[in-house]
Amino acid sequence: MIAPEILDAVRAGDRRALARVITAIEEDPSTTIPERDPAVPIVGITGPPGVGKSSLVSSLLTLLRKRGSQAAVVAVDPSSPITGGALLGDRIRMQDHVDDPGVFVRSMASRGHLGGLSAATVRTVDLLTNAGFDMVLVETVGVGQSEVEVMHLADVVVLVVAPGFGDQIQADKAGIVEIADVFAINKADRDGVEMVRRALHEIASTPSRTRAVVETVATSGSGVEDLLDTLETELES
Repeated sequence: MIAPEILDAVRAGDRRALARVITAIEEDPSTTIPERDPAVPIVGITGPPGVGKSSLVSSLLTLLRKRGSQAAVVAVDPSSPITGGALLGDRIRMQDHVDDPGVFVRSMASRGHLGGLSAATVRTVDLLTNAGFDMVLVETVGVGQSEVEVMHLADVVVLVVAPGFGDQIQADKAGIVEIADVFAINKADRDGVEMVRRALHEIASTPSRTRAVVETVATSGSGVEDLLDTLETELES
């Protein structure tokens, strides 16, 4: 049981209190916390390993802050087989935001949980929507065809791919590709982007549904504003 005064501190923007409650949730996912605030949008960022999801999230954070929004990130990493802790540590890739009180980043080990998230992710996101943020971003473990749990958590899901994944996109039509609301081709300044673009446009446009395809270069910020605008449009629809 979390003391009411600690939850009040979380609602008031106390980041230390927030971190303490998240730790309690990780230790016991049944920990009682406030219900999710539906007014706070949740954006899922998913995709295969190596496509630059963390860099893209960092670029989105930079743009959100420029627009005056506060944002939180839950970054789910594979677990170390030795310690059980997060193996990659996405916070390392988001060092530009360490001293920004308007950004909160929490890495979370999957601890063998299937689906691309961790057992504590849902409850943590519920808590974050009550902590004064304007948006919550959830970055999944590098996923394959069956790891689609984020679709049940996020209001909008972004599938991030990169040049070189054209054949995999075709093979995954019946899997994770289907859950995406927006496609982001990251590292779009590299060779092979045309093949990925063609494959995604073929999938993204169907008689029943048309989904946006946005090209980005997270390291330079190119296309990230278009991606955020697209996300905001999706959230409003």
